[in-house]
Amino acid sequence: MAIEAELKAVVRDPEGVLKQLEDRHGVGRAEVYRDTYYDAPDGSLMGADRELRIRTVHSSDDTRTVLTYKGARVDEASGSKPEAETRVEDAEAVHEIVRGLGFTPRIAFEKRCRNYSFRRDGRTLLATLVRVPELDDATFIEVETEAATEIDLASALTLVRTVLNELGIGEDDLTTELYTDAVAAARPA
Repeated sequence: MAIEAELKAVVRDPEGVLKQLEDRHGVGRAEVYRDTYYDAPDGSLMGADRELRIRTVHSSDDTRTVLTYKGARVDEASGSKPEAETRVEDAEAVHEIVRGLGFTPRIAFEKRCRNYSFRRDGRTLLATLVRVPELDDATFIEVETEAATEIDLASALTLVRTVLNELGIGEDDLTTELYTDAVAAARPA
């Protein structure tokens, strides 16, 4: 399973970062992600730092649904995880399948994203500006690429850090807090 080499950061100057991304990579794809995270009834999946997610992505010209499994972190500093993902034909059917296997929805929320795909140093990267309405519309940036192995992860993360630095995002801006945890904390008890 490939490793999603990803860093996430709080963006303190969203307009400046947006302008830089558009100047370098053209107009980004505006998309709304509707994510539902599932867990075992006893919480053992997320308790073991693993994720099972169904994401439906809405854009101006497409709606698609993907099923994602992420294993436990292989790098604590970045939070990078092995990831397997596949597009599914029928969103409702995949929700029924996952529930039928005994998993229950733990949390669902929306992310408003602007995605920029580009190639650099032989790698495909994705930079995503993210706003989560439930988080007071704070803006985050995620930059990711794929690492084939744990050995490849260090060079992949070095490239991701370089891209973030070029956008004015420093080490102090990085966060490994999961959106699921932040949204859960923001909701009334």
